[in-house]
Amino acid sequence: MSEEMTVTVDGEEYLVRPEGGSMRVGRRVGGETTWLEDVDAATLPEAARGALERGDASDGSLLTALRGVVAAEGQRGG
Repeated sequence: MSEEMTVTVDGEEYLVRPEGGSMRVGRRVGGETTWLEDVDAATLPEAARGALERGDASDGSLLTALRGVVAAEGQRGG
């Protein structure tokens, strides 16, 4: 899998790091990274998993998956 990448969703930048069988999603605040969520990569659509593996931060499937993760985090009050 690829290294950490910056992905822009709805004008906001998120860090995405493939880690084992999961995708870590975080934000950089004041030079520090705050990890918001660990998502089991197996739950992602196949196209999003492929983009994650390739490190393709502009792939629409990955952006859609990340948008869902961010929305869920917001609903939980993260």
